[in-house]
Amino acid sequence: MESRAERRLRLIQGHLIADADDSLLRISAHPTAGEFVDGQRYSAVLPEKLQTGKWNVYRSARSPLKLVDRFPEHPEIGTLHDNFVHSVENFQDYKYLGTRIRVDGTVGEYKWMTYGESGTARSAIGSGLRHHGLQSGARVGLYFINRPEWIIVDHACSAYSYISVPLYDTLGPDAVKYIVNHAEIQAIFCVPSTLNTLLSFLSEIPSVRVIVVVGGIDEHLPSLPSTSGVELLSYTRLLSQSLVAVTYFKGRSNMLPFFPPKPEDIATICYTSGTTGTPKGVVLSHGNLVASVAGMTLAVKFYSSDIYISYLPLAHIYERANQIMSAYYGVAVGFYQGERLFNAAYNSKKQAVMNGRKPSPMWDRLVFNKIKDKLGGRVRYMTSGASPLSPDVMEFLRVCFGCHVLEGYGMTETSCVISSMEEGDYLTGHVGSPNPACEIKLVDVPEMNYTSEDQPHPRGEICVRGPIVFQGYYKDEIQTREVTDDEGWLHTGDIGLWLPGGRLKIIDRKKNIFKLAQGEYIAPEKIENVYAKCKYVAQCFVYGDSLNSCLVAVVCVEPDVLKDWAASEGIKYDDLGQLCADPRAKAAVLAEMDAVGKQAQLRGFEFAKAVTLVHEPFTLENGLLTPTFKVKRPQAKAYFAQAISRMYAELSTSDPTPQSML
Repeated sequence: MESRAERRLRLIQGHLIADADDSLLRISAHPTAGEFVDGQRYSAVLPEKLQTGKWNVYRSARSPLKLVDRFPEHPEIGTLHDNFVHSVENFQDYKYLGTRIRVDGTVGEYKWMTYGESGTARSAIGSGLRHHGLQSGARVGLYFINRPEWIIVDHACSAYSYISVPLYDTLGPDAVKYIVNHAEIQAIFCVPSTLNTLLSFLSEIPSVRVIVVVGGIDEHLPSLPSTSGVELLSYTRLLSQSLVAVTYFKGRSNMLPFFPPKPEDIATICYTSGTTGTPKGVVLSHGNLVASVAGMTLAVKFYSSDIYISYLPLAHIYERANQIMSAYYGVAVGFYQGERLFNAAYNSKKQAVMNGRKPSPMWDRLVFNKIKDKLGGRVRYMTSGASPLSPDVMEFLRVCFGCHVLEGYGMTETSCVISSMEEGDYLTGHVGSPNPACEIKLVDVPEMNYTSEDQPHPRGEICVRGPIVFQGYYKDEIQTREVTDDEGWLHTGDIGLWLPGGRLKIIDRKKNIFKLAQGEYIAPEKIENVYAKCKYVAQCFVYGDSLNSCLVAVVCVEPDVLKDWAASEGIKYDDLGQLCADPRAKAAVLAEMDAVGKQAQLRGFEFAKAVTLVHEPFTLENGLLTPTFKVKRPQAKAYFAQAISRMYAELSTSDPTPQSML
């Protein structure tokens, strides 16, 4: 019997024909049928339900009738294991994983492993874990930064049906310990520096049976007491144990056959650094990840002659997806090894660019001009995700590097890409059209005055459905139900609008909203992004609650800018802390914030009425930032509790009923 979904697609298909001549416009109305699809260039607009007839579901114009769940040219690839088997078979002798060799402290040329060599190492590591007692479904932790061994271990997990669990180096030891216990990890791959962290709480992670040290030498590894129940060995030793061609005693090879997973099996659990509470484990299946990358191959083509520079953390879903696509196309992956000069230059210039100030030309002379020279000529793609690029930065990259700069939008819970820009689309300030592996709708958020009926653009919370949507949060049904509804829609918490042509623009965030005493809803992150453009502001935390009628702010100042202002005003001070406490400095910063807020057309109740200046940055170390550099709001509230109370007390003294700025 035909299902409702099949009936919906059959009826829609009768109203559409493919358009093979236009590489972007993939659909058009059937001339003998009624108009059934909105004439968008990048997206097709379909009714969510045939009964209601509400046209609010957007799909990629490249595949409007079927959500992509397999690679169109290789539908036999259903798992990450299948994908790498395909790579080894087709690109056996091609360069795959490369690292630069350091000689006397100088970075030299890349040394490469081929796909065939990597495949052999994958089998050896997977077999080695089997020999050490791990069975299918065992969780394997990866606790080190980008290098070839990370990829090899991940492939081994896929081949032998283990579940990889990335451990962020930036999460800190408490979070790492929590994840190891929550996921019941049995084996951990680490490096000598992270080994020390693990050993500091080894007795508190009882599920761990094997620790493998990448880059470690067995003779230099510490001895563990037999009572620990943990075996400690080097990556080299684990590799060699299975690479011995024949175990003479048993008369057979140490290499074990694969234990291949099914598409519905769990591939990885990625713990995300939430702004509240403990990390959440996002469960992604092999089918999820294959679908996400397969959808992107309809728009983006890599070649085996390409080289992908890997520098984003492999624990991040964006980098994982890029690695899967690179393997599918037989791309060589070179692992970036940064120098201190670049890090210093990048951090300085990033801070200036993000705050709208002119960066020091010194960094261009020392670093960035050289990068342009190094990259010039072969760069085809630069992609950006995680947070929106400003139009100025987008245009800067396009002009300087002369290549396609594509921006996308996604999240761990959607196996990476939800939407991305198309080649040839030069409009900035949006995140493109839907991944062909998902569909998107906007849901009304009346408390923030966002509706699908808004003119000139429909607005609302971005919701996603399709084979890329995660299986749920590990061991957390409650939080899973908070973000997924009964019809399979994932509610992202992001607010978007549809631009002409079916392109998505992110405009706000639903989560973290709160009410002021007079009933006005506040989205603090939007306000913080506005204030970040103020020349005095390096970082900003905006606070309010239902007991107060106005907002206050804690600002980490730009030291040089504030010092320059003090000098121009003839203000003397002993140290930066004293200057931050000076009422004249607070007044100057608040006045500048007001000016920036007016320019951005903040509403009256969205202006901060008082400010506290601090010189200590919000960091991972002091617990105020997540590893993705978002403010941890509950922690910031507690950290600055005295300052917040003091600001509200001062406001109530100066004006018992603070009014909104009109």
